[in-house]
Amino acid sequence: MVKTISSLQNPFIKQLVQLKEKSKLRKQTGLFVIEGKRELSLAIKSNYRIETLYYNPNLFSASEAASLEPYGIDVIEITKAIYEKVAHRDSTEGVIAVAKAKNFDLKNLEFKSKTPLIIVAEAPEKPGNIGAILRTGDAANVDAIIISNPLTDLYNPNIIRSSVGGVFTVPIAMGSSEEVIDFLRKNNISIYAATLQGSVVYDSIDFKKATALVVGTESTGLSQPWRDAATTKIRIPMQGKIDSMNVSVAAGILVFEAKRQRKFS
Repeated sequence: MVKTISSLQNPFIKQLVQLKEKSKLRKQTGLFVIEGKRELSLAIKSNYRIETLYYNPNLFSASEAASLEPYGIDVIEITKAIYEKVAHRDSTEGVIAVAKAKNFDLKNLEFKSKTPLIIVAEAPEKPGNIGAILRTGDAANVDAIIISNPLTDLYNPNIIRSSVGGVFTVPIAMGSSEEVIDFLRKNNISIYAATLQGSVVYDSIDFKKATALVVGTESTGLSQPWRDAATTKIRIPMQGKIDSMNVSVAAGILVFEAKRQRKFS
């Protein structure tokens, strides 16, 4: 029988709100919040463990909720007032879930391909940029996205929203720049660092071998360790008056050139 919660003071609802708002609690509990049918479906397909599902029957049918019970999910009905209080955005179709976070340690990253294609983003900060990089990675079906020197929690609701669920579909790892560089070298993966001072235009590089495309922040670019570690420093020719572009756009240009060379395989 489906439980029902009608009070905003219920401890489950209080925890739900705190998980949505507090990165520290997400890290302490290993739990995070998912909103929306599409995001929930992608998380389940990517083998995320869904602990609890909250739904409002005016927006998400009881039959839809019941169909998730075989997955071992605790299904709870909530009132419209509670849903409006806890929802991060308006258009999430009446469903919010609490899920178990995955470990993004580099040692858990395995490649099926002998010539993996990887996006590395150093110290990205803005949730919109991180989400867009994840979305780009999904579109290009990259082998992994690695965040070096992470500054934010990937289960931030704004990142999940801006990635349109890409945070669930792309293999992800995190580590310090030194750890990531060491990992790439041990796996014989060439490092192509995107810099304004790069001496080689990006489309002259052979990206068909094992490749890591490394992008930095829009304000300061890549740190010195990445510049020193680069197999080759590359640049995207800029023809306007502004000397930089959005980091997710740069990642997209580079990764789809690599996909073109690989004949989108």
